[in-house]
Formats: sequence, structure tokens, C-alpha cells
Amino acid sequence: MLDGKCVFCGIIRGDIPAAKVYEDEKMCVFKDLEPKAAVHLLAVPKTHFKLLEEMGDSEREILAYMLGKIPQIARQNGCDNGYRLIINQGDDAGQTVFHLHIHILGGEKLGEM
Repeated sequence: MLDGKCVFCGIIRGDIPAAKVYEDEKMCVFKDLEPKAAVHLLAVPKTHFKLLEEMGDSEREILAYMLGKIPQIARQNGCDNGYRLIINQGDDAGQTVFHLHIHILGGEKLGEM
């Protein structure tokens, strides 16, 4: 179920434009508007939930599916030599859109964290 006020739900519905690089029935991947690396994509489930702790069985299945698709999507978008995945959880972690999403960063040598 999509949230009427969520920016990512608006992108999924097609109400808000985004540079989509992949989409299927379970997920959408698009370019971040404020990239932190040469390649900075956001992988978003088409089911709206905010945090990992809110996942039920169906959300866990979607997340597992997404993690299985990300390697192919990352390679197709220039992350041949590796990439970093980040899932921010809550205000202290810097989560600004409260729809679970996975940052895919790569396309260049990334610094240590």
C-alpha cells in the first residue's frame, strides 16, 4: 500500500518525476537528486513502510528480493568494481524520507566509513 504524502510513493505512482533506472512489480530504482558518489541510486520497495523494525513477513520477502536484484542493477549502472549499500534508520541516522530505501553508491573509489 502506498502513502499519499510520501515522496517515494509519489515517484512509484508516477506523480513525481524521477530518473528511473529499473522498475518491476516489487521495487523501483532511481537516481538520487543529491548524489554522494559518481553513481548514487535509491532502491525503494513498492510497499510503504518506514523502518526495518516495521517489517512483517511480506516486507522481509520484498527486501530479500531487492537485495538479490541490486548486484545486477549496480553493475548495469557503472558499479563494476564494487558498491556500498546504506539503509538509514531514523532521524539520528540521517533518514530524511520515511519510506525504507537502500542507497547504492559506487562508480568510483569510496572512502572508508
